[in-house]
Amino acid sequence: MTVSMDDRAILNGVLDHWKAGVDAHRPERVAALFTEDAVFQGLHPYSVGRQGVAEYYDSQPPGMKASYRVLETRRPADGLVLGYLGVEFTFTDRPALAVKLAVLVTREGDDWHIAHYQVSRLEPGEA
Repeated sequence: MTVSMDDRAILNGVLDHWKAGVDAHRPERVAALFTEDAVFQGLHPYSVGRQGVAEYYDSQPPGMKASYRVLETRRPADGLVLGYLGVEFTFTDRPALAVKLAVLVTREGDDWHIAHYQVSRLEPGEA
């Protein structure tokens, strides 16, 4: 497992805000964490840009919560951090959903934003 503490802090800084927006069912707050041209792939067809992110999270059921754990990080270039995470979404009316999430965050001025987000739903027994 390769996780740089600096890279983990960067990812946690962005993803803690993502989690807070998801947990509060605030799709516009979640979308603001993405770049203007972010490629977003949830469990529905992909979209590009903040509007698609907002629409995706607006379609999620109220009461959905997210928890995550950073599994791997890489620094492909200055100003970029790649993260691979385990995420569990919990709901008020159905079983939890465990997924893997890959994110690429990019530095924009003094802030970090998500430029690429891709969820994978693995079959039981896959890691």
